[in-house]
Amino acid sequence: MEVLKTINLTKTYGTGNARVEALKDANISIKQGEFVAVVGPSGSGKSTMLHLLGGLDRPTSGSVIIDGKDIYSLSEKERSIFRRRKVGFVFQFYNLIPVLSAEENITLPLLLDNKEIDKAYIEDLIGLLGLKGRKEHLPNELSGGQQQRVSIGRALAYKPSIVFADEPTGNLDSKNGREVMELMRLSVQKYHQTLVVITHDLDIASQADRIIRIEDGMIVRDEAVRA
Repeated sequence: MEVLKTINLTKTYGTGNARVEALKDANISIKQGEFVAVVGPSGSGKSTMLHLLGGLDRPTSGSVIIDGKDIYSLSEKERSIFRRRKVGFVFQFYNLIPVLSAEENITLPLLLDNKEIDKAYIEDLIGLLGLKGRKEHLPNELSGGQQQRVSIGRALAYKPSIVFADEPTGNLDSKNGREVMELMRLSVQKYHQTLVVITHDLDIASQADRIIRIEDGMIVRDEAVRA
């Protein structure tokens, strides 16, 4: 089943001689359960694509369809609600609330939406992420790898249709980076979700089902890594 589709997705900045085409006519389709890596050199348009796919920025033209909904046909308020309920984000910087415990940071999206917390699911998620003994700790009492695990839990708390991760291991050493990626992969597999990772790390990209390569704002390769 198709979870995400883009139609001629384009983003430009500036005008005249200062005009920059950050993304040009991108057409992609991602199925439920896929792990897709987006790679390319610095400045190629990877992060621009992620921000557009996740509804964090508006395209100059084109469409992004998630779960059959054209997200840019929604108002700002509607898109914010849709994003909170259907899309999870993991970034290089953890963006945790310092006065909240690990468990409270994970359940924050649900609390913001006055959503009843599925305690069994959250406990299962915390266990999968190896945080059972750390769920009452504040962020400054956690290691970098543990903080990133909390941010993964927060991204998965609402059981989103798709999770976007922008260089999720960029702030971690190689050992923690490998562990975090393995946890992300296992989490989305267990909960039947879809994962799109922006990365410059070819080792991470090689773990994906598909690799999309972007150069100068254009998709130059989109191919399966494994069956």
